[in-house]
Amino acid sequence: MDQKILSLAAEKTADSLQAFLQTLKEEDLANLLQNQAVKGRAVGALLRAIFRGSPCSEEAGTLRRRKIYTRCMQLVESGDLQKETASEIIGLLMLEVHCFPGPSLVELANEFIAAITGGSLTNGKSLELFPIILTALVTKKGKLVCGKDELSGEECKKQLISTLCSGRWDRRYVIQLTSMFKDVPLTPEEIGLVMEKVLKMFSKLNLQEIPPLVYQLLILSSKGSRGKVLEGIVAFFNELDRQHRAEQSGDELLDLITVPSGELRHVEGTVVLHVVFAMTLDCELGRALLKHLKAAQQGGFSNNICPFSITLLLSVARIQRFEEQVFDLLKASVFKSFKDLQLLQGSKFLQNLVPHPSCVSTMILEVVKNSVHSWDHVIQGLVQFGFILMDSYGPKKMGDGTAIETSPGLSRTPNQHACKLGGDILLETFKIHELIRQEILEQVFNRVVTRASSPISHFLELLSNIITYSPLVLQSCSSKVTESFDYLSFLPLQTVQGLLKAVQPLLKVSMSMRDSLILVLRKAMFARQLDARKSAVAGFLLLLKNFKVLGSLSSSQCSQAIGVSQVHVDVHSRYNAVANEAFCLEIMDSLRRCLGQQADVRLMLYEGFYDVLRRNSQLANSIMQTLLSQLKQFYEAQADVLPPLKLEACILTRGDQISLQEPLDHLLCCIQHCLAWYKSKVMPAQQGGEEGEEEEEGFYQELDDMLESLTNRMIKSELEDFELDKSADFSQSTGNGIKNNICASLVMGVCEVLMEYNFSISNFSKNKFEDILSLFTCYKKLSDILAEKAGKGKAKAAGRAGDSLLSMKFVSELLTALFRVLLWRYTSIPTSVEEPSRKEKGRSISLLCLEGLQRVLGAVSLFFQPRVPQFLRALDVPDNEEAEGEVTVTQRAAFQIRQFQRSLLNLLSSPEEEFNSKEALLLVSVLASLARLLEPTSPQFVQMLSWTAKICKENSREDASFCKGLMNLLFSLHVAHKSPVSLLRDLSQDIHGHLGDIDEDVEVEKTNHYAVVNLRTAAPTVCLLVLSQAEKVLEEVDWLITRLKGQVSQETESEEASSQAAPPSHPAEKAVIMQLGTLLTFFHELVQTALPSGSCVDTLLKDLCKMYTILTALVKYYLQVCRSARGIPKIMEKLVKLSGSHLTPVCYSFISYVQNKRSRSPQCPGGRKKKQQQQPTAAGAVAMARVLRETKPIPNLIFAIEQYEKFLIFLSKRSKVNLMQHIKLSTSRDFKIKGNVLDMLLREEEEEEEEEEEEDADENGEAAASEHGDQDKEPAKKKRRKETKCLS
Repeated sequence: MDQKILSLAAEKTADSLQAFLQTLKEEDLANLLQNQAVKGRAVGALLRAIFRGSPCSEEAGTLRRRKIYTRCMQLVESGDLQKETASEIIGLLMLEVHCFPGPSLVELANEFIAAITGGSLTNGKSLELFPIILTALVTKKGKLVCGKDELSGEECKKQLISTLCSGRWDRRYVIQLTSMFKDVPLTPEEIGLVMEKVLKMFSKLNLQEIPPLVYQLLILSSKGSRGKVLEGIVAFFNELDRQHRAEQSGDELLDLITVPSGELRHVEGTVVLHVVFAMTLDCELGRALLKHLKAAQQGGFSNNICPFSITLLLSVARIQRFEEQVFDLLKASVFKSFKDLQLLQGSKFLQNLVPHPSCVSTMILEVVKNSVHSWDHVIQGLVQFGFILMDSYGPKKMGDGTAIETSPGLSRTPNQHACKLGGDILLETFKIHELIRQEILEQVFNRVVTRASSPISHFLELLSNIITYSPLVLQSCSSKVTESFDYLSFLPLQTVQGLLKAVQPLLKVSMSMRDSLILVLRKAMFARQLDARKSAVAGFLLLLKNFKVLGSLSSSQCSQAIGVSQVHVDVHSRYNAVANEAFCLEIMDSLRRCLGQQADVRLMLYEGFYDVLRRNSQLANSIMQTLLSQLKQFYEAQADVLPPLKLEACILTRGDQISLQEPLDHLLCCIQHCLAWYKSKVMPAQQGGEEGEEEEEGFYQELDDMLESLTNRMIKSELEDFELDKSADFSQSTGNGIKNNICASLVMGVCEVLMEYNFSISNFSKNKFEDILSLFTCYKKLSDILAEKAGKGKAKAAGRAGDSLLSMKFVSELLTALFRVLLWRYTSIPTSVEEPSRKEKGRSISLLCLEGLQRVLGAVSLFFQPRVPQFLRALDVPDNEEAEGEVTVTQRAAFQIRQFQRSLLNLLSSPEEEFNSKEALLLVSVLASLARLLEPTSPQFVQMLSWTAKICKENSREDASFCKGLMNLLFSLHVAHKSPVSLLRDLSQDIHGHLGDIDEDVEVEKTNHYAVVNLRTAAPTVCLLVLSQAEKVLEEVDWLITRLKGQVSQETESEEASSQAAPPSHPAEKAVIMQLGTLLTFFHELVQTALPSGSCVDTLLKDLCKMYTILTALVKYYLQVCRSARGIPKIMEKLVKLSGSHLTPVCYSFISYVQNKRSRSPQCPGGRKKKQQQQPTAAGAVAMARVLRETKPIPNLIFAIEQYEKFLIFLSKRSKVNLMQHIKLSTSRDFKIKGNVLDMLLREEEEEEEEEEEEDADENGEAAASEHGDQDKEPAKKKRRKETKCLS
């Protein structure tokens, strides 16, 4: 039969073929085709013949074709055919699809949809035909029956796709189905349906099936919905990561269902590569990603900024056109994250509303950790981003070229957090990826060497961390390190010290590197530049500290620990120690030559020897002999010679230039420290030693005797012996004066050193303490003379205090002894009962005690925050030692607070004339320091807040500084507990009551919520404080509105995608409106207050402008909200009504008040006005400048009000709510001439002129006659000036 069909098909006409085929049953024909296909015979020719004999112009032919199509699809899906045969059949079917009439195409499409949703597909090969059917369907004209409706071809296609996407898909064919759609012409709506369906299928697929599906999806996204695709991919992997983290941190039994970490990371890496490749071909995809993530950044990150999206961005950064945009977005995200965290930590109001935000730094470091799974495409981006953060947010150059370092923890600023994150990224990347190490080191060294003028401490810290991690790894980069040594002579001293300290572990493992450094240092020792020689000394001292000689003690005192990794590399410690001895002695010889150089070089040497001695005790003999021989040059050996030191030898005179040659005080200081350390550490270890040790003891005894002799002779010496009495010249303009200043500085330094020496050997004996007091008397006399001679510039005395030679150990021992005395004395002996004779320079001893307390508390809380618990524990020793561990920091701080509260209450109960404002201010400062240690949720904190509020309510003092300190304490406590808006409102009412109204006819009722607000303190002190707090609240509200805007835009997108009902109102919305409502009443009071000209008016106008700007932002937010089904809440309508009735009208009244004050202020009554016009004074210029400054914000405020009203009109139209019914347009800016006012002013002007003329005529007739001619023109000028004023 098949042969006959083929022979008939070969004829020119198809009539015979058609006739023959009509004789056959469709089932038989289909079976014939099936047999031929299964046997692998020439099924293509048979199929062509059947199609030729079955024209679609006839119904029978169409039905036959339909049957053949159905059977062919079943055959292809069965898997019984050879691959080539199946492909040939599909190809022929594709060619003939367009011949089908519309209804048949609809039937065929429905068959496919039924097979797909019914799960009857076997291998999905037939799906290649489905796109052709849908494409052919679009070309058909006329109405087609599709389901129950008659639709056009395009509409049929849309309904079929909708039916397909709403049905169930077998996960085996998701990839093929996605690939199939790329050949179908789709509208944006259809693309959206398909994308949504495919993205939903992600969770049902195996992990390994995701990358090919993503690849197909990205190809399909070229038709549209790029943003939706990327959002879906990011959200899917974010959820996977979240589950993976939860399972890893949870019960180990969950490991059975956990996706292996390696597999997940490899899949993510492959997906990222697919996305990046797609972006290189389609730049719109990259723009869509950036747009989507920027929008997510505004909305508080939510699910979009996550480790996967960061990985994606860092990979996209390899595409040049996106590189800058990607790093800008990541940088902004990091900074915003840290800034938001800082804002949240400082506001209890925000903490209650906003959940703890995602930490971007944690996410980025997670990306670094995950990049170990062959994420080569991310590594370069990580390194670039790390350096971008360090460059952008590193320490900035201060006035003296240094940067302020802060203690670790929450006290860091967002910039410092971001800089630290950059360093962490680079360090962790260095640890994980061997290939990138060379590049990281090169970039770090380049920055250290080339940025000599800017702070690079953060790069030195990174370098130190890298080297400490693994010194042996860096041996391969030794050439780069050695190259950096060549620049040591040209780098600042601080950089040299940091660099050498960082590379020190390398010097222990690389002899060649050490030799290179020594060669460079020796050259620098004799360089022309002083800084180069100082760098050489610093380098040699560092080597001495870190290359231990055999037998040296291990010093527990030393803070610069070598580290575990360095111990690991120091494998032949005994051999190294023996070899080090010769090396160190050679360095000591080089350093001795420095003793003939400038004072700065010697100073570095003296300051460094003590640290060397603590690290390398075997060098003690060499160091001490060097110091002794140096001291003998300036020491008077005869015991009866006064003064005991040759100060003249310490000063160098070259012509007119006089300078310090020998810093004798630092030399003695070094000797004293070395001697004390040797006696306390080395000598006890050498008890019962050999003869050599006895000789050493004698050598040290000589130094002891010299210091003892110095002490006795310095006490006996008078200032006249040094030629430094009151009659001496101390001016900086003469040679003798400069010399005397240098000598005085040396004598004071020697006194300090000898005080500390005698304290260290005193064992608290009375005789030694009398010696110390005698030395201090000498020091004090000289200090007073210098201060007196300095006159107005007291910089010298301050400088001496700043350069004190007293060690921290000595100071801390003194403080330990004195602190309890200070605390006990102040809290036990009131200032009022103290003897007047015990006061010094107007300050009582109690006040000095309190000042000492305040400074100690401030220093501990600022610089030693982690050690606060130990500090508080040291203040009070509990009776029950067992209970000590149970006492919290809050309880200890509260105990101390109660003592100072009693002191402040006693002070406030004294009469006004006996009130000591400085003492009160110090007490408030102490209370503020202690209050910062309280836990905000504790009852002690609440008690402190209520006590402070009570003090403010009940005590009225006219001292502005005390009021400011007390109010600052109240605000700091209030903000940590709840929002301060109600407090601001009460204070504004008090200010209004005391200062009066802008309308003089209105009498304001005094509220007296807080007695601390009075006529003296209301303005500017309290007014500026409340405005500052209001500004902070406005910043918080602005931040919340921005966050809400980002969230509502994402909600709107998801609503449009899911067509769900509108989400409910956000709780933050109500909080924002309530805050603004209370602030509105606060401003309502202040703008009606007769504030004095100056900063109060200026700040109020600026804050009002900000208030209206934020109200406008809230209106814009509700414009976004109204796009969804949600409307405006009633509370928002009330806020708008309140702004229209209570704020805008009084704002314009306040503007008029300010302008009227401006018009009055430059003029003065009577004849003085005329003189001022002729001779403008400096005071007049200052007044005019102040007026200009005050009125500058007025146009900004008016514009902000008009913008607010403009957007209210837009919101009224969109929400169908008349919000403008309560807003009255102001008329204060309508320019018109007020006739009655003009006439009155003109009459007053004429009367004033007549009086002036009469007075001038009485005084001098001739002068009056000559002046009348000039004054005839004056009234016209004045009138014009008045007229211009009336135009407002």
